Amino acid sequence: MINSKAFTDRLKKIMDFHTLSASMFADKVGVQRSSISHILSGRNKPSLDFILKVTTEFEDVDIKWLLNGTGDFPKKEIAKENKLASTPSLFQVETSSGKNIQRIVVFYSDGTFDEYLK
Repeated sequence: MINSKAFTDRLKKIMDFHTLSASMFADKVGVQRSSISHILSGRNKPSLDFILKVTTEFEDVDIKWLLNGTGDFPKKEIAKENKLASTPSLFQVETSSGKNIQRIVVFYSDGTFDEYLK
């Protein structure tokens, strides 16, 4: 059985990760905005259809993680693909002085960072 509070926390984590409000999330997943509101408030439990819509729309969400918190979010293979897909173009930029980029560090407001090496 799904722990509603923990499920709600994971749903909020997805929305925060993708910087989506509850209404934007509902539109993206294809459900009524009131459905998201009711799930987030704990009034209703998510249906299987809702869970499948979330995992279909967001490829980085593992259904096991969404349902019971096991596994990773975002999915490690999706995260790696996204990093690998975006990194090469960054390092192919040559500056006006002829120098090449060797390392890029991105700092986030929550104190974490990602480092991309050539």
